[in-house]
Amino acid sequence: MVEKFIEEYAKLIASEPENVSVSRVNLGENFDEIIVRTSKNDTGRLIGKDGKMINALKTLITGYKAKEPTSYRITVKALDE
Repeated sequence: MVEKFIEEYAKLIASEPENVSVSRVNLGENFDEIIVRTSKNDTGRLIGKDGKMINALKTLITGYKAKEPTSYRITVKALDE
């Protein structure tokens, strides 16, 4: 459910929403990494100036911990072209 929200959020921000993909990797007990892959042009848009955009997204995801005890790490990566 979290990865679906992040995917929709990233598609709204990206200039090339068709290139956005999100995957979830379990790194241990109650700890997952969510990897957002997008075009090189959109990585800066998703991170934002001084990291403000990605930090806002991390804050929203932290609030989701009230429903489920899993912690998340969000990583934005550029697609290899």
